[in-house]
Amino acid sequence: MNNNKSEKKVIAVVVTYNRKELLKECIEALINQNYKSCNILIVDNNSTDGTREHISKYVDGKKVIYDNTGKNLGGAGGFNYGVKKAYELGYDYIWIMDDDCIVHKDSLEKLMIEDENLQGNYGFLSSKVLWKDGNICKMNRQRKSMVGFVRDFKEDIIPIEMATFVSLLFKASVVKEVGLPIKDFFIWTDDLEYTRRISLKYKCYLVSNSIVTHKSKDNNGANIVKDSPDRLERYKYAYRNEVYLYRREGIKGMLYVHLRNIYTYLRILFANNENKIKKINIVNQSTKEGKKFNPKIEKV
Repeated sequence: MNNNKSEKKVIAVVVTYNRKELLKECIEALINQNYKSCNILIVDNNSTDGTREHISKYVDGKKVIYDNTGKNLGGAGGFNYGVKKAYELGYDYIWIMDDDCIVHKDSLEKLMIEDENLQGNYGFLSSKVLWKDGNICKMNRQRKSMVGFVRDFKEDIIPIEMATFVSLLFKASVVKEVGLPIKDFFIWTDDLEYTRRISLKYKCYLVSNSIVTHKSKDNNGANIVKDSPDRLERYKYAYRNEVYLYRREGIKGMLYVHLRNIYTYLRILFANNENKIKKINIVNQSTKEGKKFNPKIEKV
């Protein structure tokens, strides 16, 4: 796929906030990939670490576009903003990722080959995500069902229902039909909700030979039981947003929520750390809020 005339136009949407070194590495990897018909939209959630100046040599308004949101919209708000902007710019394909996602040279190339093989008959395509040590990145494992994670990556293409926003490709026509990611989530679950919204209408796939590296701080993911006291308030979004997501799955979804909460309470109680009452209260209160949480789904 090195003939630019035959390549479909893609825009990579990268949401960033105060991680200028990782962002620089992300941009360079995107620029140096095999698939050349891919421009880059940097959505900056109003970083305060000199991000704009740090990447100034890349920003030309054409190949690399920079857009500052004006305030920190959170990851969810950033992706809402970025997908809307990409759609308005007229690109046919939108490829979204965090600023610590480092694509490989053939990551997009492999996705676009599968796009051709499927003749466009899909909702989204998701890459296999590795952590820095080469193992599967736990927080980015795709789900084959509501609770069933992909564990075997041997097949080239695997049907899935949910994925994260770390190397996710979809067509602009899908955005027109299902709308934008929910900005009111602020952080967490926006990716699972959006991909599930798409998979309710279309078949969606993991493309195992499209690989990216996620340079997250660790390979554990979010964990209210073990997380530091200064980060506990963030979990209010996680539990509230997930209740909204699983409410759509009916009785089965809400049963999953309550069983998961019981399991979380037990882990908190038997863990050898502090703030147990606060953690349990966060789970309880956020679950209650989630049952009446009805954020707006914006259309383009």
